Amino acid sequence: MKGSSPYMPRYEQDVLNRLHGRSRGPNRMLYMVAAILAFGVFLTLVNIYELRRIQHEHEHHMARNPTVEGRGEPLHSMSSKQKIVWVHAKHMNSGYLKHVFSVFERLGYTRGGKASNWDVLWAHDYPFAELKTVLHNLNPHQKVNHFPGSGYITNKVSLATSDLKFIPKAFKMPKDKDKLLEHAKEYPEKMWVQKSNNHRGIRILQLNQLDLTSDNTFIQEYIAKPFLIDKRKFDIGIYTILTSINPLRVYILDTELLLRFCAADYYPFDASILKKYVVADDYTATWQLPSLKKIYSDMGHTHKETLSYYLRQHGKNDTKLFMEVRESIQEVYLKKEKFLIQSGAGYKSTRNFFELVRFDFVFDEDMNLYLMEVNMSPNLSSAHFKENTLLYEQVIFNMLHLTGVARAPNDIFSRGLIEEKNMQAALKDVQVLSEGCNSAVCQESCRSVECSLCHRCLDLNWKNALRTAYLEHMNRRNCRRVFPPSFSQEFAKNWKESTDTFYKNLSLSNQKIYTWFRLKCIQDLTWCH
Repeated sequence: MKGSSPYMPRYEQDVLNRLHGRSRGPNRMLYMVAAILAFGVFLTLVNIYELRRIQHEHEHHMARNPTVEGRGEPLHSMSSKQKIVWVHAKHMNSGYLKHVFSVFERLGYTRGGKASNWDVLWAHDYPFAELKTVLHNLNPHQKVNHFPGSGYITNKVSLATSDLKFIPKAFKMPKDKDKLLEHAKEYPEKMWVQKSNNHRGIRILQLNQLDLTSDNTFIQEYIAKPFLIDKRKFDIGIYTILTSINPLRVYILDTELLLRFCAADYYPFDASILKKYVVADDYTATWQLPSLKKIYSDMGHTHKETLSYYLRQHGKNDTKLFMEVRESIQEVYLKKEKFLIQSGAGYKSTRNFFELVRFDFVFDEDMNLYLMEVNMSPNLSSAHFKENTLLYEQVIFNMLHLTGVARAPNDIFSRGLIEEKNMQAALKDVQVLSEGCNSAVCQESCRSVECSLCHRCLDLNWKNALRTAYLEHMNRRNCRRVFPPSFSQEFAKNWKESTDTFYKNLSLSNQKIYTWFRLKCIQDLTWCH
């Protein structure tokens, strides 16, 4: 065979011939490998382009719809899911809760019911009997607008017979019948009114006209010479917010109040004409008084500043008056706190609760202040006076802001994640007394009140209590602390337990929160009041 070797088998020679032939032709395998590599490079470039495009779109989406790390849900979506208010009330669509609904809606809340995963329960009436099961099984993030036991403050018989400094003398019937007769004999010039919890049928009566056997009523001294403006008797409503018990924390809306004037001139006095001395639903409003209209309406001042201006113009001390208002409110809560603690003992935590009430005062022509009653679920409807819309909505908003319920619509501060808690109020924010806590005394023992506030001495309960108190201070807006009381920074720095009788009469828990605010006042002047 041509090209064959006589020394090689035929099949081996055939293999060599084939290999020789391929080495001379085009290398098709090499071309195929090169083509595959080129196509792979092309696909890689396309994929890189697509990934960059997707990344750009994702970043643009995230800029408009930020998410919580580790959750993957847009903040506005989470917020809308988490912010639910359950309003529990009779005839709630009749309009008297209009401003409550409006404020919650503006804060980003949606309305839910008992079965919803609600965040806030707004109950118009005292809810602890009807909703007992629900309120004994609250989650930590849920808030309720009443405190267990608050009836000890708003119950008219209980309050009037508490024997407190600013409350007119009162006698519970029929228990205190003999004491009343003895007191009336000593002060025959006094006039009396008989009241019950329903606050109906109030009328000045002679002693012999009073029903001294009627159960669950009380007979109270009538303030016969009230301070008048434009010949009208009036009362002052102070909006008050309880945020904590054991330790106690109480605030008032400091920039505004409710003024209500009787519908008729006080003099000539006639006890048979109720509208001369009883403030009813058809009361006369601030802007309807000639002496107040210019200040309130024309100059645009608040009810509180309108009253203060009038008092100053007539040589009266408005500063002293409002100082006594705060003192009176403080006295009531300190007196009644033990009953609130007892009432709240059966609940998981009282940190779920807050409460708005209205303290109603009058003062006489000598500027003596008197607390007449405390109203649970005070009226927040402007149906009678549209001009009070701003007042009521500011009351609601300031209260919700103070208690942490009011938040920006797109926030995430609702479920108590530790990162969120620390961002708002870290343990570093509540520390006080750096020199004292580093002293040998506090390093050895936590027994003193001041040392008990050092970081190493705080248990979890007090860490949470102080963080909540810190947030209240930061969120208080137009609210002012009533308890713990205000301090001057000089007083805080020079304070001595031996000379502070008010402090010595407080419970240990209240001594502790009093001391913490005093020490914060030393650090920062804004904490002094």
